[in-house]
Amino acid sequence: MVNHPIPSEVASRLQKAKAKHTALGGSLWSPFTLVLGVFIAIAMFFLAQRFIYGLGAVTNINNGYPWGIWVVWDVVIATGFACGGYAMALVVYILNKGEYHHLVRPALTASLFGYSLGGLSVLIDLGRYWNFWHILWPGYAQPGSVMFEVAACISLYIVVLWIEFSPTFLEHLRKRDLKGKLNKVMFVFIGLGVLLPTMHQSSLGSLLVVFGYQIHPLWQTPLLPLLFLLTAVCMGFAIVIVEATVAAVGFKRDIHEELPLLSKIGKIIMGILVAYLIIRIGDLIWRGAIFQVFTSGIKSVMFVIEMATFAYPVVVLSSPANRRRLSKLLAASLSMLTGAVLYRIDAFLVAYDTGPGWHYFPSAPEMLVTIGVIAIEVLAYIVFVRKFPILPGHSTTAAAE
Repeated sequence: MVNHPIPSEVASRLQKAKAKHTALGGSLWSPFTLVLGVFIAIAMFFLAQRFIYGLGAVTNINNGYPWGIWVVWDVVIATGFACGGYAMALVVYILNKGEYHHLVRPALTASLFGYSLGGLSVLIDLGRYWNFWHILWPGYAQPGSVMFEVAACISLYIVVLWIEFSPTFLEHLRKRDLKGKLNKVMFVFIGLGVLLPTMHQSSLGSLLVVFGYQIHPLWQTPLLPLLFLLTAVCMGFAIVIVEATVAAVGFKRDIHEELPLLSKIGKIIMGILVAYLIIRIGDLIWRGAIFQVFTSGIKSVMFVIEMATFAYPVVVLSSPANRRRLSKLLAASLSMLTGAVLYRIDAFLVAYDTGPGWHYFPSAPEMLVTIGVIAIEVLAYIVFVRKFPILPGHSTTAAAE
Protein backbone atom coordinates (compact mmCIF):
# COMPACT_ATOMS: atom_id res chain seq x y z
CA MET A 1 0.00 0.00 0.00
CA VAL A 2 1.32 3.42 -0.97
CA ASN A 3 1.39 6.01 1.82
CA HIS A 4 0.26 9.27 0.29
CA PRO A 5 1.36 12.43 2.11
CA ILE A 6 -1.38 14.33 3.94
CA PRO A 7 -2.02 17.77 2.40
CA SER A 8 -0.86 20.56 4.68
CA GLU A 9 -4.38 22.04 4.94
CA VAL A 10 -5.88 18.70 5.97
CA ALA A 11 -3.05 18.07 8.42
CA SER A 12 -3.62 21.50 9.94
CA ARG A 13 -7.32 20.77 10.38
CA LEU A 14 -6.62 17.41 11.97
CA GLN A 15 -4.08 18.98 14.26
CA LYS A 16 -6.51 21.61 15.45
CA ALA A 17 -9.41 19.19 15.74
CA LYS A 18 -7.42 16.82 17.93
CA ALA A 19 -5.73 19.46 20.06
CA LYS A 20 -5.95 18.44 23.69
CA HIS A 21 -7.81 20.51 26.22
CA THR A 22 -5.99 21.55 29.36
CA ALA A 23 -6.79 23.00 32.77
CA LEU A 24 -5.24 26.43 33.17
CA GLY A 25 -4.48 26.04 36.89
CA GLY A 26 -3.44 29.06 38.92
CA SER A 27 -5.04 30.92 41.80
CA LEU A 28 -8.76 31.63 41.90
CA TRP A 29 -8.17 34.79 43.91
CA SER A 30 -7.76 38.05 42.01
CA PRO A 31 -9.18 41.58 42.16
CA PHE A 32 -11.63 40.59 39.42
CA THR A 33 -12.98 37.53 41.24
CA LEU A 34 -13.27 39.58 44.44
CA VAL A 35 -15.40 42.15 42.60
CA LEU A 36 -17.56 39.30 41.30
CA GLY A 37 -17.91 38.07 44.88
CA VAL A 38 -19.11 41.51 46.01
CA PHE A 39 -21.80 41.61 43.31
CA ILE A 40 -22.90 38.11 44.26
CA ALA A 41 -23.14 39.07 47.95
CA ILE A 42 -25.27 42.13 47.08
CA ALA A 43 -27.56 39.96 44.95
CA MET A 44 -27.92 37.43 47.78
CA PHE A 45 -28.96 40.24 50.15
CA PHE A 46 -31.80 41.37 47.89
CA LEU A 47 -32.80 37.79 47.09
CA ALA A 48 -33.18 37.13 50.81
CA GLN A 49 -35.60 40.06 50.97
CA ARG A 50 -37.44 38.76 47.91
CA PHE A 51 -37.97 35.28 49.39
CA ILE A 52 -38.90 36.60 52.85
CA TYR A 53 -41.15 39.54 51.94
CA GLY A 54 -42.21 38.68 48.39
CA LEU A 55 -41.60 40.05 44.90
CA GLY A 56 -43.08 43.45 45.71
CA ALA A 57 -40.36 44.15 48.26
CA VAL A 58 -37.62 44.42 45.63
CA THR A 59 -39.26 44.65 42.19
CA ASN A 60 -41.38 47.14 40.26
CA ILE A 61 -43.51 44.49 38.56
CA ASN A 62 -47.26 44.93 38.82
CA ASN A 63 -50.53 43.48 37.56
CA GLY A 64 -50.02 45.17 34.20
CA TYR A 65 -46.39 44.05 33.88
CA PRO A 66 -46.14 40.71 35.70
CA TRP A 67 -42.94 39.88 33.79
CA GLY A 68 -40.02 42.15 34.59
CA ILE A 69 -36.35 42.18 33.75
CA TRP A 70 -35.71 38.96 35.71
CA VAL A 71 -37.90 36.81 33.46
CA VAL A 72 -36.64 38.51 30.32
CA TRP A 73 -33.00 38.03 31.34
CA ASP A 74 -33.20 34.56 32.89
CA VAL A 75 -35.37 32.84 30.30
CA VAL A 76 -35.14 34.93 27.14
CA ILE A 77 -31.71 36.58 27.07
CA ALA A 78 -29.47 34.34 29.19
CA THR A 79 -30.49 31.21 27.29
CA GLY A 80 -29.64 33.03 24.04
CA PHE A 81 -26.19 33.89 25.41
CA ALA A 82 -25.87 30.22 26.34
CA CYS A 83 -26.39 29.02 22.76
CA GLY A 84 -22.67 28.67 22.06
CA GLY A 85 -22.75 24.93 22.64
CA TYR A 86 -25.85 24.63 20.45
CA ALA A 87 -24.27 26.66 17.63
CA MET A 88 -21.04 24.66 17.68
CA ALA A 89 -22.97 21.39 17.76
CA LEU A 90 -24.73 22.48 14.57
CA VAL A 91 -21.48 23.02 12.65
CA VAL A 92 -19.48 20.13 14.14
CA TYR A 93 -22.02 17.33 14.39
CA ILE A 94 -24.75 18.34 11.93
CA LEU A 95 -22.64 20.00 9.21
CA ASN A 96 -19.68 17.68 9.99
CA LYS A 97 -17.10 20.47 10.23
CA GLY A 98 -14.61 18.69 12.49
CA GLU A 99 -12.10 21.55 12.34
CA TYR A 100 -14.25 23.43 14.88
CA HIS A 101 -14.23 20.55 17.35
CA HIS A 102 -11.80 22.04 19.85
CA LEU A 103 -14.10 25.07 20.24
CA VAL A 104 -17.01 22.89 21.37
CA ARG A 105 -15.94 22.30 24.97
CA PRO A 106 -15.41 25.99 25.92
CA ALA A 107 -18.74 26.85 24.29
CA LEU A 108 -20.44 23.93 26.03
CA THR A 109 -19.11 25.12 29.39
CA ALA A 110 -20.63 28.57 28.97
CA SER A 111 -23.90 26.98 27.82
CA LEU A 112 -23.89 24.74 30.87
CA PHE A 113 -23.78 27.66 33.29
CA GLY A 114 -26.03 29.91 31.24
CA TYR A 115 -28.85 27.39 31.06
CA SER A 116 -28.38 25.99 34.58
CA LEU A 117 -28.46 29.42 36.18
CA GLY A 118 -31.30 30.47 33.89
CA GLY A 119 -33.33 27.46 34.99
CA LEU A 120 -32.58 27.98 38.67
CA SER A 121 -33.24 31.70 38.41
CA VAL A 122 -36.80 30.97 37.34
CA LEU A 123 -37.40 30.21 41.03
CA ILE A 124 -36.68 33.89 41.68
CA ASP A 125 -39.32 34.94 39.15
CA LEU A 126 -42.09 32.64 40.37
CA GLY A 127 -44.51 34.22 42.81
CA ARG A 128 -45.32 30.84 44.37
CA TYR A 129 -41.85 29.38 43.96
CA TRP A 130 -42.66 26.48 46.29
CA ASN A 131 -44.82 25.03 43.50
CA PHE A 132 -41.93 24.81 41.03
CA TRP A 133 -42.08 21.01 41.10
CA HIS A 134 -45.40 21.11 39.23
CA ILE A 135 -43.50 21.34 35.96
CA LEU A 136 -41.91 17.98 36.76
CA TRP A 137 -45.16 16.23 37.68
CA PRO A 138 -47.26 14.74 34.85
CA GLY A 139 -50.51 15.50 36.64
CA TYR A 140 -49.91 19.22 36.24
CA ALA A 141 -48.68 19.08 32.64
CA GLN A 142 -50.35 21.33 30.07
CA PRO A 143 -49.00 20.01 26.73
CA GLY A 144 -50.95 22.61 24.77
CA SER A 145 -49.21 25.49 26.54
CA VAL A 146 -46.29 27.28 24.87
CA MET A 147 -44.90 28.12 28.30
CA PHE A 148 -44.99 24.43 29.27
CA GLU A 149 -43.04 23.54 26.14
CA VAL A 150 -40.40 26.18 26.93
CA ALA A 151 -40.09 25.05 30.55
CA ALA A 152 -39.96 21.35 29.68
CA CYS A 153 -37.38 21.79 26.91
CA ILE A 154 -35.13 24.01 29.02
CA SER A 155 -35.31 21.58 31.95
CA LEU A 156 -34.44 18.61 29.73
CA TYR A 157 -31.70 20.54 27.96
CA ILE A 158 -30.00 21.36 31.27
CA VAL A 159 -29.82 17.63 32.01
CA VAL A 160 -28.49 16.95 28.51
CA LEU A 161 -25.82 19.65 28.89
CA TRP A 162 -24.48 18.11 32.10
CA ILE A 163 -24.34 14.70 30.42
CA GLU A 164 -22.53 16.19 27.40
CA PHE A 165 -20.10 17.89 29.76
CA SER A 166 -19.49 14.79 31.92
CA PRO A 167 -16.56 13.50 29.75
CA THR A 168 -14.64 16.55 30.99
CA PHE A 169 -15.10 15.40 34.59
CA LEU A 170 -14.17 11.81 33.64
CA GLU A 171 -11.08 13.06 31.83
CA HIS A 172 -10.09 15.05 34.90
CA LEU A 173 -10.61 11.97 37.10
CA ARG A 174 -8.70 9.79 34.58
CA LYS A 175 -11.71 7.48 34.13
CA ARG A 176 -10.89 6.69 30.52
CA ASP A 177 -12.82 3.42 30.34
CA LEU A 178 -16.00 5.04 31.62
CA LYS A 179 -15.50 7.99 29.29
CA GLY A 180 -15.12 5.59 26.35
CA LYS A 181 -18.38 3.82 27.20
CA LEU A 182 -20.21 7.12 27.55
CA ASN A 183 -18.89 8.35 24.21
CA LYS A 184 -20.50 5.36 22.49
CA VAL A 185 -23.98 6.65 23.39
CA MET A 186 -23.16 10.35 23.34
CA PHE A 187 -24.68 10.73 19.86
CA VAL A 188 -28.13 10.39 21.46
CA PHE A 189 -27.53 13.34 23.77
CA ILE A 190 -25.89 15.37 21.00
CA GLY A 191 -29.06 14.89 18.95
CA LEU A 192 -31.19 16.03 21.88
CA GLY A 193 -28.76 18.89 22.41
CA VAL A 194 -29.61 20.18 18.95
CA LEU A 195 -33.34 19.43 19.00
CA LEU A 196 -34.28 20.90 22.40
CA PRO A 197 -32.76 24.39 21.92
CA THR A 198 -34.27 24.59 18.44
CA MET A 199 -37.68 23.93 19.97
CA HIS A 200 -37.58 26.28 22.94
CA GLN A 201 -35.69 29.16 21.31
CA SER A 202 -38.35 29.33 18.60
CA SER A 203 -41.08 28.91 21.22
CA LEU A 204 -39.88 32.04 23.00
CA GLY A 205 -41.13 33.85 19.93
CA SER A 206 -44.37 31.88 20.08
CA LEU A 207 -44.94 33.25 23.58
CA LEU A 208 -45.18 36.73 22.09
CA VAL A 209 -47.47 35.60 19.27
CA VAL A 210 -49.92 34.52 21.97
CA PHE A 211 -49.86 38.09 23.39
CA GLY A 212 -51.56 39.30 20.21
CA TYR A 213 -52.38 43.01 19.97
CA GLN A 214 -50.62 43.76 23.28
CA ILE A 215 -47.29 43.61 21.38
CA HIS A 216 -46.56 46.60 19.10
CA PRO A 217 -46.79 45.86 15.34
CA LEU A 218 -43.07 46.60 14.89
CA TRP A 219 -42.40 43.37 16.79
CA GLN A 220 -45.63 41.36 16.63
CA THR A 221 -45.59 38.93 13.70
CA PRO A 222 -46.34 35.25 13.02
CA LEU A 223 -42.65 34.97 12.06
CA LEU A 224 -41.50 35.57 15.66
CA PRO A 225 -40.52 31.90 16.21
CA LEU A 226 -38.22 32.02 13.16
CA LEU A 227 -36.77 35.41 14.10
CA PHE A 228 -36.04 34.32 17.66
CA LEU A 229 -34.38 31.13 16.44
CA LEU A 230 -32.18 32.98 13.93
CA THR A 231 -31.01 35.50 16.54
CA ALA A 232 -30.39 32.71 19.07
CA VAL A 233 -28.13 30.84 16.63
CA CYS A 234 -26.34 34.09 15.84
CA MET A 235 -25.91 34.78 19.55
CA GLY A 236 -24.35 31.35 19.95
CA PHE A 237 -21.74 31.98 17.26
CA ALA A 238 -21.07 35.52 18.48
CA ILE A 239 -20.54 34.39 22.06
CA VAL A 240 -17.96 31.83 20.88
CA ILE A 241 -15.91 34.70 19.42
CA VAL A 242 -16.33 36.82 22.55
CA GLU A 243 -15.43 33.94 24.88
CA ALA A 244 -12.33 33.04 22.88
CA THR A 245 -11.17 36.66 22.88
CA VAL A 246 -11.87 37.31 26.56
CA ALA A 247 -10.20 34.01 27.55
CA ALA A 248 -7.13 34.91 25.48
CA VAL A 249 -6.85 38.34 27.10
CA GLY A 250 -7.87 37.35 30.61
CA PHE A 251 -5.74 34.21 30.81
CA LYS A 252 -2.92 35.49 28.55
CA ARG A 253 -3.37 32.72 25.97
CA ASP A 254 -2.31 32.64 22.33
CA ILE A 255 -5.33 32.90 20.06
CA HIS A 256 -3.57 32.91 16.67
CA GLU A 257 -4.38 29.24 15.96
CA GLU A 258 -8.06 29.89 16.56
CA LEU A 259 -8.29 33.10 14.52
CA PRO A 260 -8.89 31.40 11.11
CA LEU A 261 -11.82 29.48 12.59
CA LEU A 262 -13.19 32.56 14.32
CA SER A 263 -12.98 34.34 10.97
CA LYS A 264 -15.15 31.63 9.38
CA ILE A 265 -17.61 31.91 12.26
CA GLY A 266 -17.78 35.64 11.56
CA LYS A 267 -18.80 34.85 7.99
CA ILE A 268 -21.56 32.55 9.29
CA ILE A 269 -22.83 35.33 11.57
CA MET A 270 -22.93 37.73 8.62
CA GLY A 271 -24.93 35.27 6.51
CA ILE A 272 -27.51 34.62 9.22
CA LEU A 273 -27.88 38.33 9.98
CA VAL A 274 -28.44 39.14 6.31
CA ALA A 275 -31.23 36.54 6.24
CA TYR A 276 -32.67 37.92 9.49
CA LEU A 277 -32.70 41.53 8.26
CA ILE A 278 -34.29 40.59 4.93
CA ILE A 279 -37.02 38.58 6.69
CA ARG A 280 -37.59 41.23 9.37
CA ILE A 281 -37.85 44.20 7.00
CA GLY A 282 -39.74 42.19 4.37
CA ASP A 283 -42.29 41.16 7.01
CA LEU A 284 -42.81 44.79 8.09
CA ILE A 285 -43.42 45.79 4.48
CA TRP A 286 -45.74 42.83 3.85
CA ARG A 287 -47.84 43.64 6.93
CA GLY A 288 -47.88 47.37 6.19
CA ALA A 289 -46.21 48.13 9.51
CA ILE A 290 -43.06 49.69 8.05
CA PHE A 291 -44.45 53.25 8.35
CA GLN A 292 -44.79 52.83 12.12
CA VAL A 293 -41.01 53.02 12.29
CA PHE A 294 -41.46 56.81 12.00
CA THR A 295 -44.60 57.31 14.10
CA SER A 296 -44.19 55.26 17.30
CA GLY A 297 -42.21 57.56 19.58
CA ILE A 298 -39.77 55.83 21.90
CA LYS A 299 -40.62 52.51 20.28
CA SER A 300 -39.40 53.89 16.94
CA VAL A 301 -36.15 55.02 18.56
CA MET A 302 -35.57 51.62 20.15
CA PHE A 303 -36.37 49.86 16.87
CA VAL A 304 -33.86 51.98 14.93
CA ILE A 305 -31.12 51.41 17.53
CA GLU A 306 -31.86 47.68 17.53
CA MET A 307 -31.69 47.40 13.75
CA ALA A 308 -28.50 49.48 13.60
CA THR A 309 -26.74 47.10 15.99
CA PHE A 310 -27.76 44.22 13.71
CA ALA A 311 -26.68 46.04 10.54
CA TYR A 312 -23.23 47.05 11.83
CA PRO A 313 -21.88 43.45 11.99
CA VAL A 314 -23.09 42.82 8.43
CA VAL A 315 -21.13 45.83 7.16
CA VAL A 316 -17.99 44.96 9.14
CA LEU A 317 -17.99 41.22 8.49
CA SER A 318 -18.69 41.58 4.75
CA SER A 319 -15.00 42.44 4.36
CA PRO A 320 -12.64 39.41 4.38
CA ALA A 321 -9.88 41.66 5.71
CA ASN A 322 -12.03 42.64 8.70
CA ARG A 323 -12.84 39.01 9.42
CA ARG A 324 -9.13 38.33 9.78
CA ARG A 325 -8.77 41.04 12.43
CA LEU A 326 -9.70 39.98 15.94
CA SER A 327 -10.66 43.53 16.97
CA LYS A 328 -13.18 43.74 14.13
CA LEU A 329 -14.57 40.28 14.87
CA LEU A 330 -14.99 41.21 18.53
CA ALA A 331 -16.65 44.55 17.76
CA ALA A 332 -19.07 42.91 15.30
CA SER A 333 -19.90 40.10 17.75
CA LEU A 334 -20.53 42.52 20.61
CA SER A 335 -22.76 44.62 18.37
CA MET A 336 -24.70 41.53 17.31
CA LEU A 337 -25.18 40.47 20.94
CA THR A 338 -26.30 43.99 21.85
CA GLY A 339 -28.85 43.88 19.06
CA ALA A 340 -30.17 40.51 20.20
CA VAL A 341 -30.47 41.72 23.80
CA LEU A 342 -32.32 44.87 22.66
CA TYR A 343 -34.58 42.77 20.42
CA ARG A 344 -35.63 40.63 23.35
CA ILE A 345 -36.04 43.54 25.77
CA ASP A 346 -37.96 45.54 23.17
CA ALA A 347 -40.22 42.64 22.26
CA PHE A 348 -41.06 41.59 25.82
CA LEU A 349 -41.02 44.94 27.65
CA VAL A 350 -40.85 48.01 25.38
CA ALA A 351 -43.32 46.74 22.78
CA TYR A 352 -45.66 45.33 25.43
CA ASP A 353 -48.70 47.46 26.30
CA THR A 354 -51.41 45.94 28.44
CA GLY A 355 -53.47 49.15 28.56
CA PRO A 356 -53.46 52.70 29.96
CA GLY A 357 -52.24 53.30 33.49
CA TRP A 358 -49.59 50.56 33.62
CA HIS A 359 -45.88 51.27 33.54
CA TYR A 360 -42.71 49.37 34.36
CA PHE A 361 -39.03 50.13 34.76
CA PRO A 362 -36.66 47.81 36.68
CA SER A 363 -35.82 48.79 40.25
CA ALA A 364 -32.22 49.06 41.44
CA PRO A 365 -32.49 45.77 43.41
CA GLU A 366 -33.82 44.01 40.29
CA MET A 367 -30.82 45.17 38.29
CA LEU A 368 -28.36 44.27 41.06
CA VAL A 369 -29.81 40.76 41.32
CA THR A 370 -29.45 40.38 37.54
CA ILE A 371 -25.83 41.55 37.72
CA GLY A 372 -25.25 39.11 40.60
CA VAL A 373 -26.56 36.18 38.54
CA ILE A 374 -24.21 37.15 35.70
CA ALA A 375 -21.34 37.36 38.22
CA ILE A 376 -22.08 33.82 39.42
CA GLU A 377 -21.90 32.53 35.85
CA VAL A 378 -18.61 34.32 35.13
CA LEU A 379 -17.05 33.15 38.41
CA ALA A 380 -18.16 29.55 37.78
CA TYR A 381 -16.60 29.69 34.30
CA ILE A 382 -13.30 30.91 35.76
CA VAL A 383 -13.28 28.12 38.36
CA PHE A 384 -14.00 25.43 35.78
CA VAL A 385 -11.43 26.50 33.20
CA ARG A 386 -8.77 26.63 35.90
CA LYS A 387 -9.65 23.25 37.40
CA PHE A 388 -10.84 21.18 34.42
CA PRO A 389 -9.53 20.53 30.86
CA ILE A 390 -11.77 22.91 28.94
CA LEU A 391 -9.73 25.39 26.91
CA PRO A 392 -7.71 24.01 23.98
CA GLY A 393 -4.01 23.63 24.70
CA HIS A 394 -1.11 23.86 22.29
CA SER A 395 -1.24 21.34 19.46
CA THR A 396 1.56 18.81 19.10
CA THR A 397 3.18 17.48 15.93
CA ALA A 398 1.97 13.99 16.78
CA ALA A 399 -1.67 15.13 16.70
CA ALA A 400 -1.52 15.41 12.90
CA GLU A 401 -0.45 11.81 12.36
